[in-house]
Amino acid sequence: MAVLDWITPEPGLMLDDEQVTLRPPRSADYREWSELRRESRPFLQPWEPTWPPDDLTRAAFRRRLSIYNRDQDLGQGYAFFVFRKPDNVLVGGVNLRDIRRGVAQSGALGYWVGAQHARQGYTLAAVRAVARFAFGRLGLHRLDAACLPENEASRRLLLRAGFDHEGRARAYLKINGQWRDHLLFGLVKDEQRELR
Repeated sequence: MAVLDWITPEPGLMLDDEQVTLRPPRSADYREWSELRRESRPFLQPWEPTWPPDDLTRAAFRRRLSIYNRDQDLGQGYAFFVFRKPDNVLVGGVNLRDIRRGVAQSGALGYWVGAQHARQGYTLAAVRAVARFAFGRLGLHRLDAACLPENEASRRLLLRAGFDHEGRARAYLKINGQWRDHLLFGLVKDEQRELR
């Protein structure tokens, strides 16, 4: 048994869709995750923050799991790995983070997919599953998401998942070493479409 598998706050937490299964990352996922990320680096790097030099090491993965578990314990975020059905191959990840309660009842959605699994519907299915989880089990009212203006695939995915394009934020996030503008998207519980 992997050391951190029993620490996960909700070890039975699993989201299901026809194409994919989502669950929190476990220490036993390290090898498959690091290989997928390593193979997909040229595909992912233009859309992500600069990877630290040790990003794909086991120690960095343990730190990542520790952050995920802390956020989940505090109710501030949920991280999921996305596995393809029926062979249970890791294809990517979805994070629901920056959960705010009180008058906001909102969270921010982020996602990634391995290069060889892109444009096959897995990320769309995963985003829809996490939206159902956020609006149902977590009782959130709104989800936010953002993407680089030139990331046409991500823009289309968010629109297909029911998000509305709400604007543009200048110098919003530091991506691949540069502060970059982002398109902003939102999905409101009462207006959700296509989540089933």
